[in-house]
Amino acid sequence: MEDFGQVVFKINQVLEDKNISKNKLEKDANLQRTQLNSYCNNKVKRVDLATLAKLCYVLDCGIEDIMEYKIDKKI
Repeated sequence: MEDFGQVVFKINQVLEDKNISKNKLEKDANLQRTQLNSYCNNKVKRVDLATLAKLCYVLDCGIEDIMEYKIDKKI
């Protein structure tokens, strides 16, 4: 099976860099704690664009700040 890489969320790093708590993000973005934890722990199977927009808005960042594409290319 071919390895297509993965999308990794970096929300915990952004929270730390901006000194924002998960509780504040949860409240300000109007998210459920379990939903936020799924994104923070890279357990999301289907990404919700409205949720991404909320996260970016509250964290005052771009989409590239909270997620990235990684692939382990073997040469």
